Amino acid sequence: MSGQRELGNFLQTRRAQLRPEDIGLPDYGDRRRVPGLRREELALLAGVSSSYYTRLEQGQSVGASPEVLDAIARALHLDEAEQRHLHDLAGSVKRRVVVHRPPTEHVDATTFDLLDALGDVPALVSGRRSDVLAWNRMGHALFASHLDPAGPTDPGIRPNLARLIFLDPHTRALYADWPSKARAVVQNLRMTAGRHPDDALLTSLVGELTMKSPEFAAMWADHGVSPCDSAVYEMRHPLVGSLTVTQQSLRPPQDEERHIVLAVAEPGSPSQAALRLLAQATAPPALLERPADHV
Repeated sequence: MSGQRELGNFLQTRRAQLRPEDIGLPDYGDRRRVPGLRREELALLAGVSSSYYTRLEQGQSVGASPEVLDAIARALHLDEAEQRHLHDLAGSVKRRVVVHRPPTEHVDATTFDLLDALGDVPALVSGRRSDVLAWNRMGHALFASHLDPAGPTDPGIRPNLARLIFLDPHTRALYADWPSKARAVVQNLRMTAGRHPDDALLTSLVGELTMKSPEFAAMWADHGVSPCDSAVYEMRHPLVGSLTVTQQSLRPPQDEERHIVLAVAEPGSPSQAALRLLAQATAPPALLERPADHV
């Protein structure tokens, strides 16, 4: 991924989404030839010259300071995630990016113990590129019951959450509001791509999804960024029917590459009852056995 092109495209899309009336400028209607703000208007708001901002947006300037980037972020009304993404993209432009194949991701024994300790709480571990590195029994049952439960143990066939959301009909049917889930996946992947422009496997994944899914291509072109920290989704599970869960992502301290995704339902709700039913329906026979009553 070209850092200069990515930076320019990000700035252009954010500038196009900011309406003149949002910052107190008059809207000239049909006489305004571009969507959103003009480059010179944005440059004025950011306190930089129009020629400098134009060079930055066209990928011809590689020396933007953090202070200038912060000023542009304020002018564009970027949120915290978007501002961080802007700095990531600008940083990749400054340095010479060499694309390489990163090492295989692994999960340590402590994380496996944590997944086991969660019991009937559906959970999985997602890697940098949204590969499923591990899941517990309920994580597999809720998110991908149609797949081999041992899939995450083999790096060659590991399920990938982004690929499942866009290319797997079973996973697509799992979400009542599929566009909302798909958009969240793309925006999180965008943030990762900004931090790791040198990741050849990530570049390959984005290329594959762009070619195979017009919906992914359209969402990717929007340049939206947002972390998948917490969201409520209505899921339509083939075994237990409709349920609403909060999908919460927890990142281990000082580790932005992996996160644990939990799915929890409101206590006492029909959705919690559905999760209990799913746990019973997918439990190994040994867990269903009950000791005989003593006479």
